[in-house]
Amino acid sequence: MAVEPITRGWKFVHIGFEDDAVEVGGLNPWKLEWVPRHDRITAEHPFYPAERHTMWTYEVLGVNGPVVFPAGEFSNGVWDIFVPE
Repeated sequence: MAVEPITRGWKFVHIGFEDDAVEVGGLNPWKLEWVPRHDRITAEHPFYPAERHTMWTYEVLGVNGPVVFPAGEFSNGVWDIFVPE
């Protein structure tokens, strides 16, 4: 089985639970409505690089316009968030 390549251009910023303190473009995404963008990326798990995960991209509205980020639930209640490099 072929390993899906990692989508370049994104960097890991957070793994943890919903409502953890995290910033995406200067905003806490847990305090805002996520708007799905309907595109996805493939990322490696930050602690287990051999694992690949598919994450969907979202945007939140900031004072300077939309902030885009991929996020995915790696395991029950544990989320991973990436931002543009």
